[in-house]
Amino acid sequence: MKRIRVLIVDDSVVVRRILRDVLSTDPGIEIAGVAANGRIALAMVEQTTPDLITLDIEMPEMDGIETLRHLRQSHPQLPVIMFSTLTSRGAMATLDALALGARDYVTKPANVGSVSAGMERIREELVPKIKALCGWRAEPVISRPPPAKYLVSAEATTVRPSGPIEIVTIGCSTGGPNALAEVLPQLPANFPVPVLVVQHMPATFTRFLAERLNTSCALRVAEAEPNHLLEPGVIWIAKGDYHMRVYAEGCKMRLQTYQGPAENSCRPSVDVLFRSAAKTFGRHTLAVIMTGMGQDGLRGTEELKSVGAQVVAQDESTSVVWGMPGFVVQAGLADRVLPLPQIGQEIARRVIASQRVSA
Repeated sequence: MKRIRVLIVDDSVVVRRILRDVLSTDPGIEIAGVAANGRIALAMVEQTTPDLITLDIEMPEMDGIETLRHLRQSHPQLPVIMFSTLTSRGAMATLDALALGARDYVTKPANVGSVSAGMERIREELVPKIKALCGWRAEPVISRPPPAKYLVSAEATTVRPSGPIEIVTIGCSTGGPNALAEVLPQLPANFPVPVLVVQHMPATFTRFLAERLNTSCALRVAEAEPNHLLEPGVIWIAKGDYHMRVYAEGCKMRLQTYQGPAENSCRPSVDVLFRSAAKTFGRHTLAVIMTGMGQDGLRGTEELKSVGAQVVAQDESTSVVWGMPGFVVQAGLADRVLPLPQIGQEIARRVIASQRVSA
């Protein structure tokens, strides 16, 4: 494959140098150019024809948000990764950028003065995202064909008679905030079960994500609280840097949040949530796996399927990155594979139908 041409846009000389040094050492990436603000960047896009742009949010003359608005008018499909700070202001601006069409984001190192540490963190976080968004894929770990019993057509509408669905668990990463903003508002106000969501994001970001979703959903949306009682019709978003799991306390079900070891380089991890749902709710779980890099959620989905749970996965054409749902589908673990606009309706249909069957 040809090398990925990246345009770096940042007003900091130090950050531009770090990004250039990190990216230019990767044989799959070349630097298309660097720009100190959005106005310069817009002119350079026409001259350098990049495959992807890394875009700082706070810049003089034209900031990242305004630059992104112009880019989406002139180059609607050009992938953009925002470079933001781990602050409340940075989190809100990043969510604005994602809503405007940025594909992903990377947070700046807290201390860019520590060049070596900053370079290593950027290399670990940014390079894989650039490659994923530009179509570079790691070899799939699943080489066997999906088992025939899991090859369910998109037209299938029958809910398996496995008893009522008592919980919905959702996992997503790259592209997830916009996917959640489309799926969760489709759940009706009388939705009868709790919904637990793992979205890979830092702590400050997940709080603002929950607040934003709460304004657009019929259900209450909140960031997960430790030991909170699970309630029907409430959506809980896992807090960044904390795993989230469910556990039984007598006949009550509660949330646990904790800072255990990262899984799949993620905390929160979808696998952690899915495994706990398999143990606590078993076949009464509906799991949904949506757009995201990597394979977080695959092992948890295997455990859910082993106890008879239902699984819905997002299709490739509507995923920003078909990593997490792709691994699940390739493993033959998805009962249905659907485009994003249909997933919310499918969740509501399956849950409500299962309640009627069991009544």
